[in-house]
Amino acid sequence: QVQLVESGGGLVQAGGSLRLSCAASGSIFSVNGMGWYRQAPGKQREFVAYIINGGRANYADSVKGRFTISRDSAKNTVYLQMNSLKPEDTAVYYCQIVVSGGSFWGQGTQVTVSS
Repeated sequence: QVQLVESGGGLVQAGGSLRLSCAASGSIFSVNGMGWYRQAPGKQREFVAYIINGGRANYADSVKGRFTISRDSAKNTVYLQMNSLKPEDTAVYYCQIVVSGGSFWGQGTQVTVSS
């Protein structure tokens, strides 16, 4: 079993920055990648960013140029640096890890961007 613990969410004004962290622990073998998704009230969960084992990252068009995903493989931790935040970025942000045995999710961390 794999556990994920997110941190770093909070309330920020538009134009501000936040850095999310997600630490994975447990039976972690053959990590394929780690990523971030978000879910705004009344909307479906959507992809934000993903980083594969080799370090290549993919981003949703809505966050390209503003968000940066990075990973510390030794610590099994993934980060999401969020700059130039907009009110439409307000959501619960979820971390995901994909391993050989499947995928696991964190409990989510709230990000609220005020206008």
